[in-house]
Amino acid sequence: MPLRSESLKFAELLGKLERPQGKPRRHPAACRANAIPSALRPAFDNLSAQGWLHLASRTAADNRLELTWRGVVLGAAITLVFTAANIYLGLKVGLTFASSIPAAVISMAVLRGFKNATIFENNIVQTIASAAGTLSSIIFVLPGLIMVGWWTHFPFWESFSVCVIGGVLGVMYSVPLRRALVTNSDLPYPEGRAAAEVLKVGVGARSQTQERVDENKQGLIALVLASVVSAGYALIVAARVFTDTLAGYFRVGSAATGFGVGMSLALVGAGHLIGLSVGLAILAGLVLAWGILTPLLTALHPAAGAAGDVALAVWAQQVRFIGAGTIGIAAIWSLTKLMKPVYAGITSSIAASRRLPAQAGELRELPRPERDLPINIVAIISLACFIPLAALLAIFLSGTAIASLTVPLVIAGLLYIVVAGFFVASACGYMAGLIGSSNSPVSGLGILSVIGAALILLAVAKSSGATGVTALVAYALFVTAVLLNIATISNDNLQDLKTGQLVDATPWRQQVSLICGVVFGAAVIPPILDLLNKAYGFGAGPHSLPAPQATLISALAKGVIQGQIRWDLIGIGAAIGVVVIFADEMLRARTSWQLPPLAVGLGIYLPAATTSAAVVGAVIGWAYNRSVQNSPNGDIAKRMGVLIASGMIVGESLFGVLLAGTIVASGKATPFAIVGDAFQPLAMLLAAIGFAVAIYWLYRWSARAAQRLGTS
Repeated sequence: MPLRSESLKFAELLGKLERPQGKPRRHPAACRANAIPSALRPAFDNLSAQGWLHLASRTAADNRLELTWRGVVLGAAITLVFTAANIYLGLKVGLTFASSIPAAVISMAVLRGFKNATIFENNIVQTIASAAGTLSSIIFVLPGLIMVGWWTHFPFWESFSVCVIGGVLGVMYSVPLRRALVTNSDLPYPEGRAAAEVLKVGVGARSQTQERVDENKQGLIALVLASVVSAGYALIVAARVFTDTLAGYFRVGSAATGFGVGMSLALVGAGHLIGLSVGLAILAGLVLAWGILTPLLTALHPAAGAAGDVALAVWAQQVRFIGAGTIGIAAIWSLTKLMKPVYAGITSSIAASRRLPAQAGELRELPRPERDLPINIVAIISLACFIPLAALLAIFLSGTAIASLTVPLVIAGLLYIVVAGFFVASACGYMAGLIGSSNSPVSGLGILSVIGAALILLAVAKSSGATGVTALVAYALFVTAVLLNIATISNDNLQDLKTGQLVDATPWRQQVSLICGVVFGAAVIPPILDLLNKAYGFGAGPHSLPAPQATLISALAKGVIQGQIRWDLIGIGAAIGVVVIFADEMLRARTSWQLPPLAVGLGIYLPAATTSAAVVGAVIGWAYNRSVQNSPNGDIAKRMGVLIASGMIVGESLFGVLLAGTIVASGKATPFAIVGDAFQPLAMLLAAIGFAVAIYWLYRWSARAAQRLGTS
């Protein structure tokens, strides 16, 4: 019989000799002598020790619990709840929370009751549930169709299909990016690393030494302690005893500017994980936004009013567009640099889809951690998605003022999604690796995407002499909704794949599980949006949900089609991006420093309260690592610091789930508030003190815990 056929027959026998971690109990020769039936021995006589070990690890890996029905069901339940919470929170305050880490914690708590639960199964649950934090970003676009008067409600099948098709394409687009952006990249992936640390200390590795066992126990204490402190701090903020931002604004002559630092331990933890180079690049963007651009623009166009109101208005209405231009040119540059590794990833995926033949009597197969969905399957699924997508776009246009242009507009929309989809998938995946999924400026890419869609569709309409501004605006928003789903799911998938890499998961199983998460999340989005629309409405009404990103993106679509877009601001941002790219290349060539252009763009585009806290965390993480690196237990201390940072993210994320659920249940924006507006000046001082004390105490505890481990 062929070796491969015999090995498959022998797999079950060999699996009985495996340890849980996939290592043989005995030397391969002993396995060969004692476990193989005499009739099968000739087929295995030529296998070397390396071949036996490969067969052993392959058998154990394939038989381990990873993608299970109970994991899928649990992931689905978490996805449905978190998606609903994220939709409301995003429409209310313009932010969504990352659901990977809370899902991992919940999964470990639930599956702990099963004796055979594994870290890999918990990883699948968090991968499925992570779709809740990302697919809900559709609220940045879809409510715009209500705002422009195109829809009066959210038709289920159209809304569901947009989410599913865009989400599945996001998974498919990110498959060939894995090797370039995860395996062969030094991007930090802060949330991916944090989720991996949570899984490792929560499930617990089967350590071979007492020292490692003690470190795991201490690491779990560090994670829980930091989580409790972070959640407790977030609760005090929700009670309004602490403010969530330390801010101040002032005038210098006719110019107005200011500063803001978010009092968020989760953002500090993310800053620790992204590292100093990215943190300083974000700081450079902050200096550009608030030290140069905002005061300059307010001085050029003086306006009456409080310094804070004037500065924030100029930043929101002008400086953010400059930041979007910088992000756009930086994303294009990043994609250009990624072309070679992405091409290598695609070609290796093609090669990996074919099993190598056995040579010299050894079984040769692709290592399990490198098994993506086969590239031919990826291509088939991607092409299959474009068939219902074309039908969906045609249905959307039927009966409209531009129905006569259905064929050219559908073709234009499909081509734009194919090309721009890969661009936004790459750019968003890169940014997820740079600063984390929840901090990625998805709305910034939404701005660029809707501008591109509106320009292309407007050109098609003008070439045919057709009119129908509202219909074109609505169609541009619909196409952008598909692109936004591609961007967010690619963002999430690469972050999850980093977590999987760190816990030794199987890539294709994660990719399949995320598709499941996309379907589960898409099912709940339309009815929740419909419910909130009927209860509150969207926009500027006194009781409406603000939906800030949807309002902005809808206005941009109108502006492009009606010829009122501020190209000058986007052009200025692009010029700044070119200068930063040049500076970054010079630094990389001559020094060990770098200035990531995307991070600079983020510093300009994102709110100062968000980015400044990440900068603080990056500096604190760098200072902490330097302070412990020369101690005898320096490596342990650094690992403990990562767990402290991860715990800060975990605690606030879990509280974010609780807060979102309470807001939905109570109908109050601040359900935990115990003090009013009059207390807020004192709350700002208390927040600054509490913030500093919490960070100092956690890192001091971490260093001392590591020292105790080193001397025990």
